[in-house]
Formats: sequence, C-alpha cells, structure tokens
Amino acid sequence: MNILFFGPNGSGKGTQGAILKDKYNIAHIESGAIFRDNIKGGTDLGKKAKAYIDKGDLVPDEITIPMILDRIKQDDCKKGWLLDGFPRNKVQAEKLDASLKEAGIKLNYVIELILDRQIAKNRIMGRRLCENDNNHPNNIYIDAIKPNGDKCRVCGGALTKRNDDQDEVAIDKRHSIYYDTNTGTLASAYYFRDLAAKAGIKYITLAGEKDLKSVTNELVSKL
Repeated sequence: MNILFFGPNGSGKGTQGAILKDKYNIAHIESGAIFRDNIKGGTDLGKKAKAYIDKGDLVPDEITIPMILDRIKQDDCKKGWLLDGFPRNKVQAEKLDASLKEAGIKLNYVIELILDRQIAKNRIMGRRLCENDNNHPNNIYIDAIKPNGDKCRVCGGALTKRNDDQDEVAIDKRHSIYYDTNTGTLASAYYFRDLAAKAGIKYITLAGEKDLKSVTNELVSKL
C-alpha cells in the first residue's frame, strides 16, 4: 500500500506512521530525511538542494519531487510506502500527483489526522522530556500521560522542556501553513480528497483528539 499522511504538528502523525511501518512492513518516508540523505550522499539532486538550503531559500519542487520519486523506487518501498511531510501546499500536491502518474506509481490511501488547532498547539507546548528516557511519554495537556507534577509518570525522573516546543511564534507559523485550506497543507490534502473517487484513492479521516490506541485501532480498521 502507498500512503500520503497529513496531520498538524502535535497530532501524533509521526507515531502513527511508525506504527503502520512496523505493522505492514512498509517504508516510512519523512521529507526532511530525504534532503539529509541526498546531501550526505552527495547526489546531484542533493548538491542542488544544498545550494538553496545554504542560502536559506526553499528547495524548488523541481528538485524535491524527483528526490521523492527516487526514494519511493528503492527496494525497501516495494511492499509500500508512507510519505510524511510532503506535499505542504496545493501546488506541490498537483505536481506530485502528475509526477506519480507519469512514473506509473499508484497512490492507494490518503490519511488526514484531524485535530483542533489549539489542541495541537497545547500538545506541542505540553510535551515534557524525562532525564532518564526521552521515550517516556509525558504531556501536561493529555490526561492519559500527564506527569506526576514535575516528575516522569513512568520512572519518576526529572522533566525538562524542549526550547522549540515553547516557541509559540514558530508553532503558530507552522500551523498557519498547515491549516490554510486555500493554498496550504490542508489545501493539498483536500486536492487528493476531491479526486479520490475518480482516481481510485481511499481518503481516510481520523479524529486526532482520541488517545493513541484508539486512533491506531480506527486507522487500521479503515485500511
């Protein structure tokens, strides 16, 4: 199965993607990792992308999309792939759709994890890191994983905050791009939603405010 996965920062999209990767043995592809791998590997596309990144400019779609196509043609994607973090706007959605069709690659599912913007922001700002294990889940805004005061709910270790989790300006900027239904990331999701029936794509929506297990169960039941 080949999947596009949409969801705002703070929705748990990355966690759900990792679960699907393990359950269905498909490749979980994150757009940022594609840039890093190409730059580190010194590919022609990586060199072109680095020239833009070094200047602080956005990498053009004409470079990004070929990178993505190259990635999903690799051996570990033969059983399927899940693309996370791209497209980020409607124009990219249109270009990716055209490129996939030209390459003869079938998109099977588009998943949209729906979450209220303020809840998504709270989840980001509520994350706490355990000094003993960063994988111990602690979040002051999620009842199921609320810490014990300033101590880890799992082991009692001291908790800290990530600086970027507390940067409201940066969070609002990312969310403004995501929640834009005219030209932003949600617009790109809706592009695929609107062509789903005629293109043979199954468009799945999930209620992101539910607990992790409930979201996973709902997602698996719809695939």
